[in-house]
Amino acid sequence: MAKRGAALELAVLGLLHEAPMHGYELRKRVTGLLGWGRVLSYGSLYPCLKQMLRDGLLCEDTTYLDLPVGPGARGGRRGKIVYKLTADGKERFATLVSAAGPSAWEDDSFGVRFAFFAATSRETRLRILEGRRSRLEERLEGVRATLARSRERLDAYTLELQRHGLESGEHEVRWLTELIDSERVDRAPSRTIDVQETSTSSTDGQPSSADNRE
Repeated sequence: MAKRGAALELAVLGLLHEAPMHGYELRKRVTGLLGWGRVLSYGSLYPCLKQMLRDGLLCEDTTYLDLPVGPGARGGRRGKIVYKLTADGKERFATLVSAAGPSAWEDDSFGVRFAFFAATSRETRLRILEGRRSRLEERLEGVRATLARSRERLDAYTLELQRHGLESGEHEVRWLTELIDSERVDRAPSRTIDVQETSTSSTDGQPSSADNRE
């Protein structure tokens, strides 16, 4: 499975490991895990869900919601599919969160792996954090070397973009180092986040007609 597809599978398994969800809620939660500025389309989510159903990792449970009854409206109940993990799905999730190979610290998967660190052993967390830090340090060294060779040929805007990239990478390396130090003394991160300050542009509106399928 491609790296992005593997990250999506882990995100779905991890969220459903916490609680069953219908497609609309699952899409919102997965989008949050994939990172700021990335929106998961239904065209990506539902093929993944269908494949996981075929693989026996998920099962469907249909709950029913009352339909509004009014002038010209038909009374009745409408089905909404809720996805749940099977025993095989729980086993698959346990396997994925215990893996600590290079794919775990790549850009497409690191954020999702980090989101489920609470279900990951300390040894595995350290391997992933250290691997991510090493990968970023290698990348930063390459950018610095390239910038040193080509600085005179770059315009001011390109130089500013390179500077921004370097500062962002250096900031993440410092953050990773703090996390690694905390893990080595067996201490969880203690920072809190102001949700209002970090909220994204997504809204919690009602599901559209397409959402009602799931």
